[in-house]
Amino acid sequence: MQIETVTGTIRELATTKLDELDARLQGPLVLPDHEDYEQVRQVWNGMIDRRPAFIVRCMTAEDVVAAVNFVRQHSLRLSVRGGGHNVAGKSVLDGAMLIDLSLMRGVSIDPDNQRVRVEGGALLDDLNVEAQKYGLAVPTGVVSETGVAGLTLHGGYGWLSRKFGITIDNLASVEIVTADGKLTHADAHTNADLFWAVRGGGGNFGVVTVFEFQAHPIEPQMWLAAPTYPASQRKEVLARFANFMGQAPHELSGLASLWNAPDDPEVPAEIRGKPVITTVGCYYGSVDKGKEVTKPLYELGSSPVDFGGQMPFVEINRFFDDDYPDGHFYYWKAAYLDRIDDEVLEILADFHDRRPSPLSNTDIWFFGGAISQVAPDDTAYPQRYTPFMASVEANWTDPDQSQANIAWARQQFEALQKHSPGGLYLNFPGFAEEEHDIEDIYATNFERLSRIKAKYDPDNLFRGTFNIPPRGGGE
Repeated sequence: MQIETVTGTIRELATTKLDELDARLQGPLVLPDHEDYEQVRQVWNGMIDRRPAFIVRCMTAEDVVAAVNFVRQHSLRLSVRGGGHNVAGKSVLDGAMLIDLSLMRGVSIDPDNQRVRVEGGALLDDLNVEAQKYGLAVPTGVVSETGVAGLTLHGGYGWLSRKFGITIDNLASVEIVTADGKLTHADAHTNADLFWAVRGGGGNFGVVTVFEFQAHPIEPQMWLAAPTYPASQRKEVLARFANFMGQAPHELSGLASLWNAPDDPEVPAEIRGKPVITTVGCYYGSVDKGKEVTKPLYELGSSPVDFGGQMPFVEINRFFDDDYPDGHFYYWKAAYLDRIDDEVLEILADFHDRRPSPLSNTDIWFFGGAISQVAPDDTAYPQRYTPFMASVEANWTDPDQSQANIAWARQQFEALQKHSPGGLYLNFPGFAEEEHDIEDIYATNFERLSRIKAKYDPDNLFRGTFNIPPRGGGE
């Protein structure tokens, strides 16, 4: 078998070596002629069509250890897939070995200590369903089919972020297989430097087999407000929403979406299939209090149509699922914003009108609250004080329209840059293009990340979505 090495050269790997690896695994070893190969190599983004040399489908942490040792011993190029939902598709690479965690989706709950342990291949829905049984929730993302691993390692914004911080702020510990092939525990007291690095540093430091989170009590039913206004009102509505969120209680997290209402008979005719702005607010607390707090969202413009209502937290986290089906084409980039002024509103409105695909949207996330109560150097994730983020999401189904849709997203991202403090949210990184400066992404945390990389992965076995090179001889 031909396979790419970590240095980019091609080498021959004897099939006897693969047989030896297979004998050490509990999970299956999938070669290109295996009946499951075509299905297993696929990820959520239909734009990604890559063919790994072979796939190790891990079932246990011991499988991951065996796979990492094999990679190191043979100097192979490696990719790692958790949930496979990252838009850049870096979890699968042509000609490389793929460590696939998608069979490791276990979730266990410690209700007394309000802790949740989640395996590295689990999806948000796996976590949410089990936690809700005990009246608990973990701050994660807003699409239930997202992988826990990728979301967490790059930060993680969601419906509880303004109250409890982003996902990494609720991470208590990890079990991680490092480049030396050891299963290592890391928390605030044990291997604290490694624990700091994985909270925002992505997949650069090893394969996380278990995430342990601090969970929070949650009501059986919550209130999700989603009043929707015609595009003709979008500037006024968004400006008022931004002002409202600046004064809103931290129990309320929100985002605004510039999109098209569904072309569905159940949607009122006046907005059906047409460009709209939806202002979404999720309240952490009782339904009655949520209705009271979100009442101003229904007064941002005139005659709103509401897509929200009372529902359990599990369903709130499925609210956007139908908009992001598996296999569609996606290209997303996110720009942090210092302000939402007239010029920003004009840019957003202009690109809302210019979308090549009616499936595309731009979401404005509102930060603050607990997110900004963590210092930029307390975790590897540095963007703590920026008040807004514009997530530019090109979504389409016609492969012939790929160039136009990608261009639309890139042009809007660039237009917003003069209103941005810089940086890039690595869960929405486009295709992780090389023009993005890794030092700019991590800002003042970059040098420390490089030193920790040198300590735990001096040969740069793990490359992540954006590679942090080992420098400085370790901490």
